[in-house]
Amino acid sequence: MLSPGAVASAVQYDQALQSASPAEVIAAALDVVGRDELALVSSFGTESAALLKVMADVDPAIPVLFLDTGWLFRETLDYRDQLILTLGLRDVRTIRPAAEVLAADDADGDLWSSDPDTCCRIRKVEPLAQALAPFSAWINGRKRFQGASRAAIPVVETDGGKLKFNPFANVTPDEIGLIYASAKLPPHPLVASGFASVGCMPCTTRTAPGEDPRAGRWRGRAKTECGIHKSAN
Repeated sequence: MLSPGAVASAVQYDQALQSASPAEVIAAALDVVGRDELALVSSFGTESAALLKVMADVDPAIPVLFLDTGWLFRETLDYRDQLILTLGLRDVRTIRPAAEVLAADDADGDLWSSDPDTCCRIRKVEPLAQALAPFSAWINGRKRFQGASRAAIPVVETDGGKLKFNPFANVTPDEIGLIYASAKLPPHPLVASGFASVGCMPCTTRTAPGEDPRAGRWRGRAKTECGIHKSAN
């Protein structure tokens, strides 16, 4: 349950950081809670390197939580390792679903097909909630230009009793491109083969020219989010 104070703080921080740069938002988060209470959650997906680069410039020792669902592309795992070295990230923690939960609820490994919401819950939402438990605030890479439930996200919000900072809420695709170009960041290996947004293998498809970048996620279903960002739904 969110306390009135937590909500008020989020509103105040959001108002104060409306025109702040991504680096300024991350620096503010550090100032508010300190490194020991702050984590950045990254999928190491197609746009992740930009946020990780900005974070590394502010403080490369901020803990980074990475969810390995067991269904990720090999290219994503390799990209994670590449970016850790390229950006000098000092504390990347790989989070995995509990083996006993998978054995009980997805023994055949086909839950993604019959019940993708439950699949996301046991492979992503619940493991991340446990990993975030020690922290009072976290950073993520959602952007308003991604549309749908993300079109009106604030810069700072509350989620499950924690402050959640969205430093890229206001950025544009061109600005992300500039970060990649100026820092000579490597692209995700699957971008060249038509993947605009990359998640788990069974639920990710290529996108056609002109399609929404997230159109390839859970294609053919009403599902647009894994459930991690409940406050944005």
